[in-house]
Amino acid sequence: MGAGSWGTTFAKVMADAVAEQGISVQIWARRDDAAHEINERHTNSRYLRDTKLPQNISASSDRQVVLCGADLVVLAIPSQSLRAELDGFKDLIEPDAVVLSLMKGLERGTDLRMSQVIAEVAELPENRIAVLSGPNLAMEIAREQPTASVVACTDEQTANWIAQLCSAPYFRPYTNDDVLGVELGGIVKNIIALAVGMCDGMGMGDNTKSTVITRGLAETTRLVLALGGRLDTLAGLSGLGDLVATCSSSLSRNNTAGRLLGQGLFLDEVNDRMSQTAEGIKSARAVFDLSRTHDVDMPITEAVVMVLEGMLSVENMAERLLARELKSEGELQ
Repeated sequence: MGAGSWGTTFAKVMADAVAEQGISVQIWARRDDAAHEINERHTNSRYLRDTKLPQNISASSDRQVVLCGADLVVLAIPSQSLRAELDGFKDLIEPDAVVLSLMKGLERGTDLRMSQVIAEVAELPENRIAVLSGPNLAMEIAREQPTASVVACTDEQTANWIAQLCSAPYFRPYTNDDVLGVELGGIVKNIIALAVGMCDGMGMGDNTKSTVITRGLAETTRLVLALGGRLDTLAGLSGLGDLVATCSSSLSRNNTAGRLLGQGLFLDEVNDRMSQTAEGIKSARAVFDLSRTHDVDMPITEAVVMVLEGMLSVENMAERLLARELKSEGELQ
């Protein structure tokens, strides 16, 4: 559900993984012309250029057509649109279907993770909701450059089933039962990537960016532990792995958005230039609110929120962070 870059790329991953089993993969595209291109030319040029999609992929702008008979429903919708979109097609989901979230965001206003929004809106039990996260830059995966990711579900059997369905020659899925940790790692890294991008846009060097990445992982870990997630999750693909990829790559939407802000563009100008959603911009305030609710210190996230909301200039962000009280590196607060 969703024909953007990641939704289409993951459909390709699954189609390649199950091609020999005679299983088909269908994409719901909001636009008729996108569905037509996928069906007729086996491309989605708006997002994946000339990447050829497998023959066992088809597309439709009719949600009922796509959802009918589907055992696995994969959601690749902008996080802030999920509640409204899902409410419109939840009744079309098969009674025993499993729902997999590719989304990395917190819902503004409720501070809910995407799996929580799915559970609330679609009224599904935990064992039928899974999330996927990791270093997943869509264009690299579409080019079949090797990568790994994490499928998280409270039910081990469900996680293993999904992992088998998306195990392609170039895509290695691992499993995890720490849904909270996997989701939060994928959410907060977008905000840290914005900060790294801002540093890059201002011409700062690798020392600065490495510092932000490392301290960003520290504050992500504090939040995850405070909410009941596990430390080992943050040391894995959905934590450190995703953080490094998103903060370091020019293919990262959040890194790109941060770099434009660092170059002096206003937020409205950045949004106008971006062809796809930079989830960190949408989720930063919700993550910061969540951290305050649980009394977790997240100075980088706070600084990014202040920049996005016009309360702090990009130029003064580093000064604000460096002026903080001295303490041991290992302190959790």
